[in-house]
Amino acid sequence: MKVVKEGFIHQLNFSPTLFPVSCYFVEEKDELTLVDTALPNSYKSIIDTAQKIGKPLTRIVLTHAHGDHIGSLDKLKEMLPDVMVYISKRDERLLRGDRSLDKNENKTPIKGGVPKPGEVKTQPDVLLQEGDRIGSLKAISTPGHTPGSMSFIDERTKAIIAGDAFQTRGGVSVSGHIQVLFPFPAMATWNKEEALKSAIKIKNQNPSLLAVGHGKMVMQPGSIIELAISKLEKTIS
Repeated sequence: MKVVKEGFIHQLNFSPTLFPVSCYFVEEKDELTLVDTALPNSYKSIIDTAQKIGKPLTRIVLTHAHGDHIGSLDKLKEMLPDVMVYISKRDERLLRGDRSLDKNENKTPIKGGVPKPGEVKTQPDVLLQEGDRIGSLKAISTPGHTPGSMSFIDERTKAIIAGDAFQTRGGVSVSGHIQVLFPFPAMATWNKEEALKSAIKIKNQNPSLLAVGHGKMVMQPGSIIELAISKLEKTIS
């Protein structure tokens, strides 16, 4: 596990040379928010890193409900029963193993490692909607990878933690656009048209930093975000 710090954000990168999966600590004045929980065996490193930072972990925020983002959720909740758990109102259904689609949603099937019904024991404390605040973070609805995917912008710095709305492993791309060197996020994407709309939404936030679930953080990512959007647009048009 490798830790990289940029401003208030600590990236915890697991298996960086094989199948990189990242979760993030967002540092507040007196506490920590964890965005995503990585893999099932990641909880020990997450706890150890929080102890090294020297602040209590009080919140777990989930970008979406795929297994490589919720892997250590149950174990962390067991070890820290007072921690508050947040997920979008829409992806809470995926967390319960419900792959059904709403009437107004594109009927492409939901893909990726969604838990089986009853597999995840933790029940979220807060169901997020667009614009909700979690400490210094503001929730942004960014569907595409899953119907309820969310990104989170730190309003102090404009750094965005985007889950799998983008990837930077194998090249920067929007969710749904296959990168030959690392195709897995695209293969697990529900709807690339929705992903494109969400990528544009993220671009319009003018982020100072892009932090994703798979790959390195990118400072001042505006130009590469525009390029990634352009590449996906060409596959759709």
